[in-house]
Amino acid sequence: MTDNNTSPLIIADTTANPAPLGLLGFGMTTILLNLHNAGYYPLDTMVLAMGIFIGGLAQVMAGAMEWKKKNTFGTTAFTMYGFFWLSLVALLVLPKMGLGEASSPFAMGCYLSVWGLFTGCMYFGTLKINRALQVVFLSLAILFFMLAYADFSGTSKTLAGYEGIFCGLSAFYAAIAQILNEVYGRKMLPL
Repeated sequence: MTDNNTSPLIIADTTANPAPLGLLGFGMTTILLNLHNAGYYPLDTMVLAMGIFIGGLAQVMAGAMEWKKKNTFGTTAFTMYGFFWLSLVALLVLPKMGLGEASSPFAMGCYLSVWGLFTGCMYFGTLKINRALQVVFLSLAILFFMLAYADFSGTSKTLAGYEGIFCGLSAFYAAIAQILNEVYGRKMLPL
């Protein structure tokens, strides 16, 4: 409320940038899952735990923090991909616990295709943000479609694994660039 003698109270946003948290949660988990897809080790509890806590919960937290900053793109991206990781772990673990049938390769192909479609649409939002996020989202859309194709066709996920490692590293880079640029107060790494 204002009157002639006072001005409106303006509160500056002094909260931290949550994007590096979300990007690292996504990037690190994506790298580790895709090292599995590339054939370096079996899918084990390390990947599942990363999916729950780092890819899942850390990204959902980042999404909530982006909401506080009124960033619809960041809120949607981090929250959706956080829940992607949680749903992926559930798809893998629930059947082993006797809580439903395992998804067929066709169903998994559909699941991954829908995520590819969502990611492709989100990619267009990055065209107004920065090149680093354009690389992350474009490589992620390609990854989802490569993984879907592998499920539909019954072929190896090795090539998709290598593309996924690149995608995860690109998100890792985008996070570290934002952190270092803020810490040093100048462009240390280009975005």
